[in-house]
Amino acid sequence: MALTQKVKSELAAVVTPHPNARRAEVAAMLRFGGGLHLVGGRIVVEAELDTNAAARRLRSFIAELYSLESEMLVINSSGLRRTTRYTVRVVRDGEALARLTGLVDQQRRPVRGLPPVVVGGSMADAVAVWRGAFLARGSLTEPGRSMSLEITCPGSEAALALIGAARRLGLHVKSREVRGVDRVVLRDGEAIADLLTRMGAQEARLVWEERRMRREVRAQANRLANFDDANLRRSARAAVAASARVQRALEILGDDVPDHLRMAGELRLEHRQASLEELGRLHEPPLTKDAVAGRIRRLLSTADKAADAAGVPNTEASLPVDLREAD
Repeated sequence: MALTQKVKSELAAVVTPHPNARRAEVAAMLRFGGGLHLVGGRIVVEAELDTNAAARRLRSFIAELYSLESEMLVINSSGLRRTTRYTVRVVRDGEALARLTGLVDQQRRPVRGLPPVVVGGSMADAVAVWRGAFLARGSLTEPGRSMSLEITCPGSEAALALIGAARRLGLHVKSREVRGVDRVVLRDGEAIADLLTRMGAQEARLVWEERRMRREVRAQANRLANFDDANLRRSARAAVAASARVQRALEILGDDVPDHLRMAGELRLEHRQASLEELGRLHEPPLTKDAVAGRIRRLLSTADKAADAAGVPNTEASLPVDLREAD
């Protein structure tokens, strides 16, 4: 939630000089933050927001663009409401605002999505729609496996309008319904960063990117550590299996073992956990890893042939199943 509030705080201070973009943002904040109510036959427009800065921004836009008065109610946190909410309400001029913003048509019927003039607006209007929707009902989760930028929508029509605005910006978002509530979700990390910048939350983007990079580095380090640990376990199991086979090979061959093969086999038995490279350094004179491996292979092969000729168990016969697989 701290990251979401940081984004909203920054968006509430974005300068939007073009009137059409401000109108698109107002329409989005009113549609996603609240809606229309009939009180005594009169249309009342209101939007419930979770930051004081967003509420002040909406009120200033309504006054500047439409010269209409609004009021702000502060609803303190209590019971089910964990945070303070700010409701911007237009009562006396509610119907005029609804008509001017395109929230109702000429017959006073509510427009369920966003007004056609906003839906077919410019790229700047599309950005303003996302900024207004995020200020009203947006959230940004911490970077990670389930990272997302999400907007809670008042209905499927509003969700489709938001998806259309995203497509104009070249972003691929998805709509899903969770417990009867429509949500528009953006999950791609690069796309989230791009949208934050376009909406005007550059500082929040830098914070989010830094946390994302830190998490990816940590995840990569964990993957490499797990990989190295698995390799070490496999190497250790293979060394134990090789030592058991070498011991059996020396028993089978007895005094018939060539000296150079015996020396390699005895090194394997004396240093059971050592790698082939380490055994090569311990040999006198030093040998390469491949030379040590070749001598041990020849020792085992010679012993297996001798065991087959004598009709006795070979070097693998006494190994447990798991060590045979590790060998």
